[in-house]
Amino acid sequence: MATNAPVHTGRHFLQIPGPSNVPDRVLRAMDMPTIDHRGPEFAKLGFEVMESCKTVFRTSQPVLIYPSSGTGAWEAAIVNTLSPGDKVLMAETGHFAALWRALAERFGLDVDFLPGDWRSGADPAAIEAKLTEDKAHQVKAVMVVHNETSSGVTSRVAEIRKAIDRAAHPALLLVDTVSSLGSITYEHDGWGVDVTVSGSQKGLMLPPGLSFNAISEKALAASKANKMPRSYWDWSEQIAANKSGSWPYTPATNLLYGLKEAIAMLHEEGLENVFARHRRHGAATRAAVKAWGLEVLCRNPEEYSPVVTAVLMPEGHDADRFRQVVLDHLDMSLGTGLAKVKGKVFRIGHLGHFNDLMLMGTLAGVEMGLELARVPYRTGGVLAAMNVLTGKEAAAA
Repeated sequence: MATNAPVHTGRHFLQIPGPSNVPDRVLRAMDMPTIDHRGPEFAKLGFEVMESCKTVFRTSQPVLIYPSSGTGAWEAAIVNTLSPGDKVLMAETGHFAALWRALAERFGLDVDFLPGDWRSGADPAAIEAKLTEDKAHQVKAVMVVHNETSSGVTSRVAEIRKAIDRAAHPALLLVDTVSSLGSITYEHDGWGVDVTVSGSQKGLMLPPGLSFNAISEKALAASKANKMPRSYWDWSEQIAANKSGSWPYTPATNLLYGLKEAIAMLHEEGLENVFARHRRHGAATRAAVKAWGLEVLCRNPEEYSPVVTAVLMPEGHDADRFRQVVLDHLDMSLGTGLAKVKGKVFRIGHLGHFNDLMLMGTLAGVEMGLELARVPYRTGGVLAAMNVLTGKEAAAA
């Protein structure tokens, strides 16, 4: 039958900011027969992944693994530490901060939402001012998205922790690292985070389906005193089952095989090398955007994301039409703009199992797409990125 659909050869380029490309090694590791999740073979795997997760979160405290998306881990963080009516402080850094706020409000939390323009991270000074004013300590938690994939902005969590400490405030610090864990420098213990939320499908290089809560002693104490109903997400039940290498329900057994392999790959490269690689790729991508005469959404160089770059379209041009041209002609998926930046930005994902040649192919595809879609731009973006990657030109901030 005749068709007008383009026929593509080669591999599809998946350059959205998550789910990211899954390495062949991880796919092969998951290709295992189903085993008894109550038996000794599985318990060995369970203990291994529980311990190895601590090395990525950089914590000596428990890391709980749920068979869910990151949204489930958001919910787990809330229902285990807070009670209906509790006041929490959040910052509008993008779409995912807004979604976490909506989830918090569904559980009856009183959310003080610091407004933002989606071009900056959470402001440590604004958080400090709010907490300093809160003499009665009504705020029970500060909740921050570390890396906003919707806007390409990374908040300065270590500085936010210092701001909380300067205010001498007892609020818990809850941080979403769904798109940053395993890609951007992060220290659960070192930064004094109480609950770190994450997911499997980005820096951890797995398919969607696993989520995580890394928890401090302070958070664990809060979970024993709060009054929020919970069952599936209850930390105490999972901690009790984890002591025997098990879960209180059927776990995602084959994803755990993949998790073990993915963490092994991160350590083979070395976490500091992984973080440096992502910073290089972010810098090279921004060099390309600048050379094209376009603008990145993030305003503050200190907050540029190493894992995703959100690019503003020129006035009068629709980002989703551009993305469709790229998909149709070049078989490459770029990230869409979300919510209030829909149609205004496209997002280039450069995270996870990724290297210099993959980035150059991605940026060549973007430059070709700008030409094909008749978007006004200057040539030379690919060369600018190449100069950064080869060290010919120093990477800009």
